[in-house]
Amino acid sequence: MLPTSEINKKSITLLIIGIIFISSTLRAPLTAVGPIISYIRDGLDISNVLAGFITTIPLLAFAVISPFAPRVARRFGMEMTLFLAILLLAFGIAIRSTGTPFFLLFGTALIGIAIAFGNVLIPSFIKLKFPLQIGLLTGIFTVSMNLSAGIGAGISYPIAEGSFLGWQGALGIWSILAVIACLVWVPQIKQRQQIVPNVPDTNPIKAKSILKSPLTWTITLCMGFQSLIFYTTAAWIPEILQTQGMEAGRSGWMLSTMQFSQLPMTFLIPILAGRMKDQRILVAVFSICYLIGFIGLLYGSLSLAILWMIFLGLGGGASFGLVMMFFSLRSRTPMEAADLSGVAQSIGYLLAAVGPVVFGFVHDTTGSWDSPILLFILTVILLFFAGMHAGKDRYVTES
Repeated sequence: MLPTSEINKKSITLLIIGIIFISSTLRAPLTAVGPIISYIRDGLDISNVLAGFITTIPLLAFAVISPFAPRVARRFGMEMTLFLAILLLAFGIAIRSTGTPFFLLFGTALIGIAIAFGNVLIPSFIKLKFPLQIGLLTGIFTVSMNLSAGIGAGISYPIAEGSFLGWQGALGIWSILAVIACLVWVPQIKQRQQIVPNVPDTNPIKAKSILKSPLTWTITLCMGFQSLIFYTTAAWIPEILQTQGMEAGRSGWMLSTMQFSQLPMTFLIPILAGRMKDQRILVAVFSICYLIGFIGLLYGSLSLAILWMIFLGLGGGASFGLVMMFFSLRSRTPMEAADLSGVAQSIGYLLAAVGPVVFGFVHDTTGSWDSPILLFILTVILLFFAGMHAGKDRYVTES
């Protein structure tokens, strides 16, 4: 029989592996769509409007479902809720790839619903299970998300273009990862932790006080602005670069470069933020990175495009990692973190959902990408001021 310490080490290792696998399923099914949107459109003979809607549906699902995720977790436990969410994700990915417009949209909606639960619950689950290592585990969580996002963006076009699998296979292969994540997560279901009786913040009066806190709303704005930048750049950066004279294949790899450049910051920033009482210096760091990237994209040389993508990636990774930490740092308990995460992600993703549409409209109206890039710069400035307020050492509720 193994000693208790070895059993605990084994359980912790399995838990961390489970978090990594679940985290890796939360972005790749989304980033895999952009590079092959033309294949999907032509293969199904659908309009550009409907094709563009594929990228909007998950964000709308995030907005609608996020507030309900903490309630479901209270009812069934975080472990079981996450397991069912990833199971739903695997199913959604599979039916999205069957090759009909209806199942494409329906499967995409299921994917959005499933990912919404993971987005909201993983940060609070980390706070529940690893209260003394929140920064490290959040870093692992965000790196896993962004690594898979970069891989998804990078391999979907080669699979759709150069293999017999086509666009259906390029989208469908991610169901394999989701199934593996479900299997890896099974041991956690047996160790479900009852959180309802021990968590006082399920009190509805306290839940309402979260909504009354100005800090809740600045964190929500941070979530919204950084998500808007992420999803809008994912939608339009390749076309912006192509308009400036870059070939299509290379512009897709520029997007992957931006995604992979997020990795160092998504790991380091949560660790640094967890060791700091005041995170405003980190807000200044990611704001500067963003500004260098967008100003370079607007006025700089196309030959330096990879440099602008790296700075945008560094800014995106830092802002995302810090916002994920805000849910834990500005809350007192795991379920309060889940409530804060639910509010911020619901409204934040609703704001992000309008980004690709609005930026595309501005481009169509002006006939140039200069104005949309200026809008990116304005968004960074707004994110900076929201982040400076959210970065102060305090909580969304009084003790």
